[in-house]
Amino acid sequence: MRKIKEFISKALLYFLLILIGFVFLYPIFYMISYSFMDTEDLVNPFVKWIPTKLYLENYKSALNVLNYKTSLISSIYVALIPSLLQIIFCSVTGYGLARFDFKGKKIILFLIIATFIIPSQVTMIPQFLMYKDLNLIGSLYSFILPAIFSQGLRSSIFILIFYQFFKMFPKSLEEAAKIDGANYLTIFLRIAVPSALPAYLVSFIFSFVWYWNESTLSALYFGNKIKTLTLGLQNFTATYQNIYSSSITQTGKSINEAINMAGTLLTILPLLIFYFVFQRWFVESVDRTGITGE
Repeated sequence: MRKIKEFISKALLYFLLILIGFVFLYPIFYMISYSFMDTEDLVNPFVKWIPTKLYLENYKSALNVLNYKTSLISSIYVALIPSLLQIIFCSVTGYGLARFDFKGKKIILFLIIATFIIPSQVTMIPQFLMYKDLNLIGSLYSFILPAIFSQGLRSSIFILIFYQFFKMFPKSLEEAAKIDGANYLTIFLRIAVPSALPAYLVSFIFSFVWYWNESTLSALYFGNKIKTLTLGLQNFTATYQNIYSSSITQTGKSINEAINMAGTLLTILPLLIFYFVFQRWFVESVDRTGITGE
């Protein structure tokens, strides 16, 4: 009887996990399936998930529309450089707040939390006008400079992650280093940073993904100067119609859902590869930094 109860509880647990997993994975399966369908499959009511043949023309069109190689390189450096700088300077800020007591510390913490609560849309226009006065519009510096001052995308979250991590860091290690003659910079670089690698890793992954997916601020700050994959996807239909306008006129073949799905999948493909490569370290880091609340 006991074994039957255990079997039923496990079966219910796995059923629930599969159900939840399907909800998250359904869009991915949908994109993959439809991206390989031709026009006949799309209008065929008997074709639901598996295409009748492997049709790659959608990907050729999407690669051309997105100008994939150039946009991919732009997306990588637009996401990589600010995220690296953001993590470095947020860790310094978090360490300073966690290890030193000074006047105004609570006010600074309050302001950091306030930047997390206030919607970015509220500060978007004032920031744009300020960057315009500083001649930062149309360049990557509109992302880099805020990151250097710990004010990049959702920097408050990373400051709080490092603040909490360094708050739990044993003071005895620092005191032992001081006795050996180490100064504050040496203690931070040789003791605090190596011990905080899980916090650095999980923060970097979050930061990289957020910068990669950011399209509103990228369109506002970069304009037509820097074309990332997300900006290309945002203008996907208009760009397709411009490139294939003559073909549309002659054949009547316009953009369809399969080409849109191919373009979307190509845009998120680098992030999927990035996640699968760092998956093990990412899960371990989330667990060790206490983000899950355990």
